[in-house]
Amino acid sequence: MQIRDFLLGLAVGGAAMFFPRRHGGGRDQGAELRETLYQKYCRENGARIAAIGGGTGLSTLLRGLKRYSSNLSAIVNVTDDGGSSGRLREKLAILPPGDIRNCLLALANTEPLLEKVFQYRFTAVEGLHGHNLGNLFLAALSDEFGFEEALSVASRVLAVKGEVLPVTLENVNLVARFADGRSIRGESRIAAERGKICRLSLDPDTSQIYPAAAHAIREAEIVLVGPGSLYTSVLANLLVPGVAAAVRESKARKIYICNVMTQPGETDGYTAADHLQAIDEHVGPGIFELVVVNNNFDIPASLLDKYRHEGSVPVLPEVERLAQMGVGILSGNLMSHHELVRHDSDELAKIIFSHDLAFSKANGGKKKRSALHRLIHRERGVLHDIRPAGEK
Repeated sequence: MQIRDFLLGLAVGGAAMFFPRRHGGGRDQGAELRETLYQKYCRENGARIAAIGGGTGLSTLLRGLKRYSSNLSAIVNVTDDGGSSGRLREKLAILPPGDIRNCLLALANTEPLLEKVFQYRFTAVEGLHGHNLGNLFLAALSDEFGFEEALSVASRVLAVKGEVLPVTLENVNLVARFADGRSIRGESRIAAERGKICRLSLDPDTSQIYPAAAHAIREAEIVLVGPGSLYTSVLANLLVPGVAAAVRESKARKIYICNVMTQPGETDGYTAADHLQAIDEHVGPGIFELVVVNNNFDIPASLLDKYRHEGSVPVLPEVERLAQMGVGILSGNLMSHHELVRHDSDELAKIIFSHDLAFSKANGGKKKRSALHRLIHRERGVLHDIRPAGEK
């Protein structure tokens, strides 16, 4: 048994000794401490996960995953050229900070007030209108230390569990060729065109994957791609030279998480199988073993009408076609619908850690976390979800 395992077991045993259970329906004095120790140990010994994406999809995913593992590497798209990120990118020649900021906050172990401050957007200040305070913070750190060190400093300030990495350190832009022959350059312009995209490429095409990102992918036990905009988030990452190769070379389980709603101007009328086909056409087939799809379409009529008016509808799985494409399928009720229809971060994390996905094919992974789960009480609900099938 590793020394760390022994010490944590000793701590848990000590908690049980000094805070024994009260009988007769009384409150367990040590329950909170034991729960804290269990969850901390589980996260620290959780699966090594590389999550690739951008936009709100990646940050949503990370908020769910961090309940189960602290060994997270978020690999973030850097082609954003709109809004505050685009302005800072153009004026200061830095990587767009917006998606990176959202991922840092998603993995942060900090006070809600600090997160609220980092998400503050100026509205009436001349010269700052539209800028996000967190973006300006990252821009200032980049100017002082360079972008790589800026991420390290920001991670310490926010007590980030895991790491956030740009997919490349180079200044790249998206170029889309549409069905009508037009070529449009720039992520924000592509999304606004609302045309059928035939081919996506990067300009320049000589960029290379950030070495730390390549290492994270190759060492991962689970590689997740998505959810997020198919062309301007998912493929924007996979097209960076070295990314698809690193995913293929990794011994990890490779999982594509499909969006729950189509995106106007990018995936009009697409099924989950259409999403996967577009990926196959750009980076070659066989990159994923599994596809995660939503199977619940019980959306409030008023919200569904709002999305339909904007040109967006639920993404249908098309399960038989997916099976013919050689991928396994994980399906579940993954929708969260309040004012917007998004992935439910908790349900998404649960389905990823189900079916023994947390127990990697990589060296030693199963033994390591099997030992962990023997230390977890059967009644631990949130952790019970990721116990291996048949383990007591």
